[in-house]
Amino acid sequence: MRRTLRAHGRRTAAALTVALALTATATPPARAEPATLTEVRAELERLYHDAEIATDNYNAADEKVTEQSGKVRALKARIAVTESRLDRLTELAGAAARAQYRGGGLPAEIQFVLADDPERALDNASLTRRSQQATQGVLTALSATRDDLATRNEEAAAELRKLRTTRRAKDAERRTIEKRIGEAKRLESRLAREQAEQLAALDRRAAAEAQAEWVESGVLDRPGAEADAAGRKAVAYATRQLGKPYVWGAEGPDSFDCSGLTLRAWEHAGVIIPRTSQEQWRRLKRVPVPDLRPGDLVIYFAEASHVALYIGDGEIIHAPRPGRDVTVAPAGSMEILGVVRPGA
Repeated sequence: MRRTLRAHGRRTAAALTVALALTATATPPARAEPATLTEVRAELERLYHDAEIATDNYNAADEKVTEQSGKVRALKARIAVTESRLDRLTELAGAAARAQYRGGGLPAEIQFVLADDPERALDNASLTRRSQQATQGVLTALSATRDDLATRNEEAAAELRKLRTTRRAKDAERRTIEKRIGEAKRLESRLAREQAEQLAALDRRAAAEAQAEWVESGVLDRPGAEADAAGRKAVAYATRQLGKPYVWGAEGPDSFDCSGLTLRAWEHAGVIIPRTSQEQWRRLKRVPVPDLRPGDLVIYFAEASHVALYIGDGEIIHAPRPGRDVTVAPAGSMEILGVVRPGA
């Protein structure tokens, strides 16, 4: 009995050591120190969850920078074309004016009086006036267009600078979180085999309980709809990625993060979707959870910080977190925010 108590004491002490170390790396404000493997698991989940949010925020900021950079390049190209047309038209107008001057530069009324064919002279004078007016009108319009484009380019460049500043801030946040995750992973690696097995068992039990509760809610009682052709292609692609490692910001082909996997799966099916789970939730068509069909994306947590591909029968394929591989999991094993359907 004493040996058992001593062994239990050693396991608890080891768990407490890990828990205290994890708490030391946690984001303020400080919380009560976890003292059991269950609490250690909760602390690890929180750290990985925060890291996923930080990474998705960075990816979203990076996507905005890329999009804005494209707008700036397009505006600069339009300015260059407009200036080229303006220079050419100005050159032609100058040449016409010089030719008119060399031809005598007489007013149209005098040319009419002196002409052998007054009717033709009248036509020529009218055409000259209309040509000059049209040329001046085009020059004015092009100048206005150039000025407008220049203003828009300045505004777009200013917005780009702001977005780059935001991206740098998000990158700093991500790096801070990743550093903490690295510490958490090292601490996990120091767990005794028995404790590691217990922690994995806690993960499995929590997932099973969440899935059972989800299924008991009746969400899967309705006959499941069949996937369309694109959905089947997305599922087939995701299935081929099983066993590949999770890597922050990765989009394949050798590793993925959660939204990188769903992005590539639907790209393989011929449908382009947003890069991040937040944007997938925001921009794709939402469908009721009971209407789930294979190929749909299940969005998790209040911040839409995780996404998975539904494959039917209450299961998903997803890239869970660092240290894990692309895997099949119960769809209800995490807090579901909602469901979206690419290509709908």
